[in-house]
Order: sequence, then C-alpha cells, then structure tokens
Amino acid sequence: MSLVVRQVTIDDAQGITDILNPIIVEGLYTVLDTTFTVDEEKEFIKQFPERGVFTVAINSESSRAIGFQNVEPFATYTKAFDHVGIIGTFVDSDSRGQGVSKQLFQSTFEVAKSKGYEKLFAYVRSDNERALGAYLNQGFEIVGTAKKHAKIGGIYVDEVLIEKLLCAQ
Repeated sequence: MSLVVRQVTIDDAQGITDILNPIIVEGLYTVLDTTFTVDEEKEFIKQFPERGVFTVAINSESSRAIGFQNVEPFATYTKAFDHVGIIGTFVDSDSRGQGVSKQLFQSTFEVAKSKGYEKLFAYVRSDNERALGAYLNQGFEIVGTAKKHAKIGGIYVDEVLIEKLLCAQ
C-alpha cells in the first residue's frame, strides 16, 4: 500500500471521524466513549494546540484517510512539562497490520522533535495488545499500570503507561 503521511488539514475531518467513530462504537480499543460529528472534528482541528502534532495517513490509491496520530502538550499549567507530549494513534480496521502506524510514528517523531518534545507518553488499554505491541515496536517502554483507570460500560479497564524518550539523555 502506498501512503502519504502529512500534517492534518481541516478537510481531513470527515476521514478522521470515519476512522475514529467505528473504533469508539466497537468499544474495545479506546477509552473514548462518545462519537464525534464532522463539525466537532473540524472544531477540534481548528483549536488543536499550536505546539501539537497531528499526523494523518492517506491511502494514495483511494485518497482516503486510513490512520492518524496526534500529540498534545502533557500539561499547560506549568512549563515543567513542556518537553512532554501525550500521543494517541488510530488506524482504520481494514488497514491494521500493514505498516500504517509505523509510517505515522516516523513522521510524528520528526515533527515532535522539531517542536521541542523530548518525551512522548501514552495510556494504552491493557487489553489492547495490538496497540501496545505497535508502541513497544517503536521503542516505547512500559513504566506502569493504572489499575481500574477507566470504566467503560460499567466494567473497569486498566491502562498501561508507556513512554519514549525522543532524544538521548
């Protein structure tokens, strides 16, 4: 599969909701529990932090968005965390296992470094082995587990805390 990986534009809102909403409805891979309208996603893109990184993967043949990844500042209430970003990754169910996330990570890491991020941090559902594997393959390390961190449909879900240093210390 041939991909174009680039930074998001407002015109990607439909494609992003087409990827994200089925994942949310499925209820197995994310703690997000409410779907988004295209207008809500457009607003999210417009309001996305200036220091944020929002990468989208487009299938070259179909011109369809098949994955996206974003990094937002860990916290804005103190400058102590300016070097840390929270990363999230989503790939369309039909495109998983085809190297989409690998290409997203390559681009995101590059842009994140250029924006001053030195460390990326994520929470991954403990029962989402595929996502955890993808992050670990990109050099993320497990730093802990937050027990009963999410409650989805009345069921508690643990989240695995992972991080990756983008620069040598």
